[in-house]
Amino acid sequence: MSGGVRLTVCALIATVTAACALLPLVGEVGWFVQAALMLAVVGGVGAVARRVPVARPLTVAAQFAAGLVLLTVVFAREQALAGVLPSPAVFQRFHALLEAGVQDVGQYATPAPATDGIRLMLVGGVLVIGLAVDALAVTFRSAAPAGLPLLALYSVAAGLSGGGGASWLWFLLAASGYLVLLLAEGRDRLAQWGRVFGGPKARPGGPAAFGTADGSAPAPLRTGRRIGVLTLGIALAVPAVLPSLGGGLLHPDGAGEGADGGTISAVNPLVSLQNDLNQPKDREVLRYRTNAPDGSGLYLRLVSLDRFDGTSWKTSVRAVEDVPPRLPQPTGLSDRTGTTEIRTNISAAGGYEQKWLPMPYPATTVDVEGRWRYEPVGRMLVGDDGQTTSGVRYSVSSLVLRPTAAQLAAAPPAPGTLLREYTQVPDSLPRDVKATALEVTAGARTDYERAVRLQDWFATEGGFQYDTTVTSGTGVGAISRFLKDRKGFCVHYSFTMAAMARTLNVPARVAVGFMPGTPSADGTVSVGIRDAHAWPELYFEGVGWTRFEPTPSRGSVPEYAMSEDPVGDRPGPQETAQRPSAAPSAVPSPLDSCAPGVTGAEGCPGPVPQGAQPSSGSGFPLGPVLLAVGAAAAVVLLPLTPLLWRRRVRARRLGLGGRAGADPAVRTLAVWQEVVDTAWDHGVPPDDSLTARGTAARLVREGGLEGEAAQAVHRIAGAVEQVLYAPAPRAADGLVEDAGRIHAGLQAAGTRGGRLRATLAPRSAARVAWALSARRTAIARRCSTHRERLATRVAASLRRPSRQRG
Repeated sequence: MSGGVRLTVCALIATVTAACALLPLVGEVGWFVQAALMLAVVGGVGAVARRVPVARPLTVAAQFAAGLVLLTVVFAREQALAGVLPSPAVFQRFHALLEAGVQDVGQYATPAPATDGIRLMLVGGVLVIGLAVDALAVTFRSAAPAGLPLLALYSVAAGLSGGGGASWLWFLLAASGYLVLLLAEGRDRLAQWGRVFGGPKARPGGPAAFGTADGSAPAPLRTGRRIGVLTLGIALAVPAVLPSLGGGLLHPDGAGEGADGGTISAVNPLVSLQNDLNQPKDREVLRYRTNAPDGSGLYLRLVSLDRFDGTSWKTSVRAVEDVPPRLPQPTGLSDRTGTTEIRTNISAAGGYEQKWLPMPYPATTVDVEGRWRYEPVGRMLVGDDGQTTSGVRYSVSSLVLRPTAAQLAAAPPAPGTLLREYTQVPDSLPRDVKATALEVTAGARTDYERAVRLQDWFATEGGFQYDTTVTSGTGVGAISRFLKDRKGFCVHYSFTMAAMARTLNVPARVAVGFMPGTPSADGTVSVGIRDAHAWPELYFEGVGWTRFEPTPSRGSVPEYAMSEDPVGDRPGPQETAQRPSAAPSAVPSPLDSCAPGVTGAEGCPGPVPQGAQPSSGSGFPLGPVLLAVGAAAAVVLLPLTPLLWRRRVRARRLGLGGRAGADPAVRTLAVWQEVVDTAWDHGVPPDDSLTARGTAARLVREGGLEGEAAQAVHRIAGAVEQVLYAPAPRAADGLVEDAGRIHAGLQAAGTRGGRLRATLAPRSAARVAWALSARRTAIARRCSTHRERLATRVAASLRRPSRQRG
């Protein structure tokens, strides 16, 4: 591998290892794979341009152009010329995504979702850093300054993550990548001067190593090491002194709360929905008792997402207020719509922490203790000052709406302000979304008919398949993929139907919460984490926000949304259509709770029986724990490998030297080899050109040995001469003890740093690499010999028939 190619690869490794520090900030790793592949392409373009060759600025320009094309293909293909070439619309798309990404960073807690905006920020940022590192280290042949962009990348990641978790692991990876780059550059600089041979540093019995005559490292390599140490020190210090910022990714709750009439921007619940649905084991998060005559349609709603900016559906940042004794009349609901008020007592499991309070919609009164605030537009309760649902018990009065199909079909147009707000779609929404909506609803005369046709098309007629393994995402790209592949889960069905309804000028939003759950024999209903769900809500004047169910095999279709000639039944996995009524039982629930003042038929009087407690989890995660422990052990043991190998070799040699029945020559030479390697570990490299007596004199002189240690060296050297040259070698005693004296003498004569290096990073560990190299050479030689013999036999076999014919 040439020096330029080696530097290109090492620059790529340095950038990728530094970018690993960004992994804890986002809940997905797909962006990281994209960034690595783009870096590889940009590095390859630079390698080709440098071989042409062209001017250095032109090389950087070519790499920049390649990176821009890659970003265009991934993030703005629809706005690009021929789907590849950047255009003004592409840069407008980048600007919109970056603005959305900045807003997402301020809204989400870590790990944040990989929205299109956040992905562009991550991938684009890593690509820019990688281009800078490649330009400095490879194009301009100056690897040391390349540590500055790497330091910036790591410092930003460390500051955003708060320095928690396994931050030391990310620093170790980033530091290793940078040191690899420095060593590669040092080797490339030395190679430009030819091979440099040094006597003491030369490998015994092998080719000379790079080094100077006095055994020290060359000046360029020393400078690179010093700059590397300084840069790594800065990388350790900078994250520690970064200012503590509040809100967004830096805030543990991912929300900023206002005390009096302020605003609350909480984490988008769509982020964790796919993970909830794919849990290997369902666990209970809520349990409730209700006096509703039919609980199959009692969805527990968390939040409504009413703003679609092209990258995701989000909840608007609105003013919040104290929870009123009775909530206002729902928007758009008239007296002509039949309603029934019900009461529901809900208990949340201790392990379920959510800032939004799950409630039936629309709630009229909420009796709950804690720091809760009311958002009137979405009719939602959100926790303030760290308040969550963990272990909360509360009671909710709500309305069961009974609109008829005729009433919905005759609904007048929505008010102008509401219509404008809830029918907005981004300019980046593909045209085929509206075209598909018009095709599905062709011939429909009312908004109600259009809504039902959209619902039935997704649920039964359009050939869609429910699949929770499909990549999530809530942007325009996800909508296009969903309409093309026709595979997805509730998130895809809900936000795609809401977007299509908006293109038809029907006000729509997305609601997130839980399906009704599973009834128990005692009259309570258990809601598990796999009951998490998302559904569209469409607005009809006189009824208000109305639930529809486009997701096949999930939930239940409301009676008012059923077609007159339905294609087929769609009971969910819990068979909601066949459930018994969730009316309250005479026996109280183990998790049932009554808020203060709730009694009678709507309450839950009586003692709580023992023995039935809420599910607190899915058991001890033994597999992940063992994997984490194994990874931690590997990380800890890897730097200690030279130390462990050296101790093992020393024990084997000295054990052989102290064995009474062993061959005297074998015993003596084993101890002598240990003495030579011990001196090497302490800075006195071996020299095979010297005799045993000459080596002993050199060890005493350069190792600073005195007294018993110096005498021990000469005694062992004399024993070596005996076994090598005497006609009848005599067995020597006390060799192991003499080796111990020499080791102690070398330690006493050295510095603290020298002793530490001799212990943790012994120089004699290089023998492992030499042994592997020799073994590889021997294997290659045997393979070559085998091929030659095989070729000779084949040639002989081909000549033999011709001689027979002659």
